[in-house]
Amino acid sequence: MMRLTGTILLLVLMAGWPAAQEPAAVSVDPLHRPFDEILDLYVRDGLVYYYALKQERAKFDRYVLALGEVGGDTVAQWPPPRQLAYWINAYNAFVLRTVIDGYPIRGKAADYPANSIRQIPGAFERRTFRAGGRQLTLDALERDVIGSFDDPRALLALSRGAVGGSRLKSEAFNADRLDQQLQTMTSELVTRRVLVQVDAGNNRLSVNPMFSWREALFTRSLASRAPALYAARSPLERAVLALIEPLIVPNEAAFLRRNEFQMVFHEFDWRLNDLTGR
Repeated sequence: MMRLTGTILLLVLMAGWPAAQEPAAVSVDPLHRPFDEILDLYVRDGLVYYYALKQERAKFDRYVLALGEVGGDTVAQWPPPRQLAYWINAYNAFVLRTVIDGYPIRGKAADYPANSIRQIPGAFERRTFRAGGRQLTLDALERDVIGSFDDPRALLALSRGAVGGSRLKSEAFNADRLDQQLQTMTSELVTRRVLVQVDAGNNRLSVNPMFSWREALFTRSLASRAPALYAARSPLERAVLALIEPLIVPNEAAFLRRNEFQMVFHEFDWRLNDLTGR
């Protein structure tokens, strides 16, 4: 009887325990869910399996078409985070589309590597895509649309199809987590030497030239946030320092705060961020 009573008590207690919780599912905007799945499948550590994506591109092409079917009035009614996530995803998708349309790239322009997206004529300046009720080049999308949100972190979320650019994420950007995702991209400034390198040995801070490409946005949004000790430096230098100072390790921060370094822009690595053959 005591054993039976104990069993009944145990069952009663177990009935009152909360069930084991499954990990919360990550919310993805239905519009961008196909892109999220594509990135998860074909992108690893910022590198893209372009060969496979081109061979199995039907789903991706439908997503690009869906982006173009969203009207400008529709986008304008969305909250700003949803708008910005839409435009960032569109930019990254259009870069992928540009590459696979010309893949494998075997260009002959001497100024760029043979497999560079820059070997595709007008890749950024002339080729247009439809999004938000507009026909846009990649340059116009970055400068005039994404730049209008005055969040320089968004520029760090744009993959330019190149080893030297920001790392393409294996997930789509999403309104619910946009701030966290952009902060992750910003944190990579001090972990990837192709973006920023503190070179105390040569008394230099070596910075990716994409900051100079979009100097107006970076300086407008960030220059005033730099510590006062950098007041004599150029607005762009102050903008870069405002971004990276909170992220660097103490010894590098001490080096910068001596304020004797030279800031230089290193050469951008335009090699294609291609996973094939690596």
